[in-house]
Amino acid sequence: MSELAIHPGEASNATFRRGTMLMITAIGTLAFIAMLVLGAYAPDLRSGKNGGAHALSNAAIGFSGLVRLAEATGREPKIIRSEDQLEDEDLAVITPDHGYVNMTNIMDRRGPRVTLLVLPKWAAYPDRQKPGWVRVAMLLPAGDPERILAPSVTIKVARSKTRNEPLVAADSAPAAMAFLAPRITQTISGGDLHPVITDQSGRIVLGQVGDRNLFILADPDLINNHGMGDPRQARAALAMLDYLNSTGSTSVLFDVTSNGLGRSRSPLKLAFDPPFLAVTLTIFAAMLLAAIQALVRFGSPRRPERAIAFGKAALVDNSAALIRKAGREWRLGSRYVDVIRARAAALFRLSPTLGPQALDERLESLNPRRSFTELAMAASDARSRDELVGAAQSLHQWIEEVQE
Repeated sequence: MSELAIHPGEASNATFRRGTMLMITAIGTLAFIAMLVLGAYAPDLRSGKNGGAHALSNAAIGFSGLVRLAEATGREPKIIRSEDQLEDEDLAVITPDHGYVNMTNIMDRRGPRVTLLVLPKWAAYPDRQKPGWVRVAMLLPAGDPERILAPSVTIKVARSKTRNEPLVAADSAPAAMAFLAPRITQTISGGDLHPVITDQSGRIVLGQVGDRNLFILADPDLINNHGMGDPRQARAALAMLDYLNSTGSTSVLFDVTSNGLGRSRSPLKLAFDPPFLAVTLTIFAAMLLAAIQALVRFGSPRRPERAIAFGKAALVDNSAALIRKAGREWRLGSRYVDVIRARAAALFRLSPTLGPQALDERLESLNPRRSFTELAMAASDARSRDELVGAAQSLHQWIEEVQE
């Protein structure tokens, strides 16, 4: 087929113009990069305003009030989103939502460091009218918080109604750690628990596990957002943090990994953080240059070849294809010998008056290493395509040797 001419007007009216395609490509590339960045930093962007029982929650059962109070009083609270950060000597406050949360990794990370574990108490559901708030449905079954450290630490949970009586602190505890009992006080018991704060009946509200630096606060209402609404409870909560964090540390760690708000080290995030950010930008620049090179033409456009050539070339190709299809190539041996003979006579300037026999004798004397007569006879007597190809190559080699 011949090359078809395209008018400039037709190209400009095409459905997909160059500018349109460039815009689509740019928007797609930017959207893909934005998706990668958001995917890498998604855990960091979680606000935690989901009504859970953790340090980022503004709900009644959350603990953001204690975090803000600790920050306002210079205790430098830190929100822990990675278990690696729990290997700090400061006091860590752990507030799981339920007792079935796996605490093994967190406890292993903490080791001998001071840890305050706040047991869950309430079953709540989100408030549809006020995002981030919750409605308390009922108390969790006692078996839920009891399993929080099982089987390594066995505890029993009990609930009792009170009239806001003062709780009793141990003799070693500061006087400022004077909590008032909630209306429904949750207490714990266990053979390995030592009381730090008890109710009027001697039931443990805050206990120490053996001789470890692990403390269990049975009732979260003492320090959650609902409890922080009472100034007396707020002062007692700060005193408790200072009492437990009496090792000279200057900060308080509030863990949210047990609430599903943690983050792990992501290879994707490493690509956008120093020092790997430089490599990422280099790769992006290389890809941008490659894209520009693919879009911009270098040099004059190459004209496409015709499917059917003009003139002698087409005639020769068609004739050769016809002979090849008929399987008659081997019959062209004598014709090829004539072509080589004429070429050699012209190349070596032999007299055009020489007859065929005299010309062959003259050619025979030009190359003592190869006999022209034998090569010519082999080409003429060829009976297959392979024999003809071998004889033709030998004749060509004969001319090359004579030229040397």
